[in-house]
Amino acid sequence: MQSRTSKNNLNVLRVAHLSKLPWLVHGFSTRQGGFSQAYGKDALNLGFTGDDSKSTVERNRVAFLRELGGIGMPLVTLRQIHSDIIQFVDSPTQSLIPGDGLITATPGLLLGIQTADCLPIILVDPKHRAVGVFHAGWRGTVKRIVEKGVGEMQRRFGSRPRDLKAAIGPGVRGCCYEVGEDVRQQFESQFAYAAKLFREVKESDPVREKYPLLFLSARPPGHSELPKKIFLDLVEANRQQLLTVGVLPKSIAASPLCTNCRTDLLFSYRAEKGDTGRMMNVVGIRE
Repeated sequence: MQSRTSKNNLNVLRVAHLSKLPWLVHGFSTRQGGFSQAYGKDALNLGFTGDDSKSTVERNRVAFLRELGGIGMPLVTLRQIHSDIIQFVDSPTQSLIPGDGLITATPGLLLGIQTADCLPIILVDPKHRAVGVFHAGWRGTVKRIVEKGVGEMQRRFGSRPRDLKAAIGPGVRGCCYEVGEDVRQQFESQFAYAAKLFREVKESDPVREKYPLLFLSARPPGHSELPKKIFLDLVEANRQQLLTVGVLPKSIAASPLCTNCRTDLLFSYRAEKGDTGRMMNVVGIRE
């Protein structure tokens, strides 16, 4: 994934195999190079959050779209609800329609979804000039939103999975995405490959290790055990869905950036305990 920083330090991430398509507008925003002060100096907050003014966010959006090369193209966004709902759009709309995926083959429109840990995923069909963008947290992933996105593009535009190019943007990665046992069980009920999406880490306690007799219990083998932490690899979960429906491995690019690790560059709802801005992930077709 390529990073391009403008003169005002606005940083946009792009994917090499998508940048080769002259008719395509695409990019993943970062937190750098904006006008917001609510989440650090000069933050590029692109979501209408409670702590930032609407006028500042609108100013950030104009700067971001200008850097993308999409200034003047109407932006379509969603009221995101962690669902598997995918909306087909062929004209601008001012109302926030509910869902977590957008698809179009109409030139002149920009499709955008917001993230601050969940994965943004862009799909592009170079043959039929059709695009889609999807919001995939664990709930959307377990509901197979990106898998269904491929199916919707196939149904609407005649897209063949082997022709699609996919880009998975920055999100919370397996190094940091701790989840509960209930989440693992939901994945295991849906995917045969679920076991390889999770890893367990045994918690360490220096006091317990130094004074083990303090933690003796009546339970065999004589010591109570600390619970294990469970981590989900959300990137691999979505990559597997793309592969399952026939997208070629060479056509799937994924950002190595973890939002939880890189709060200097990216917004993270988890790392910043909800007090954070939103990134925007955009794709569109030039007229």
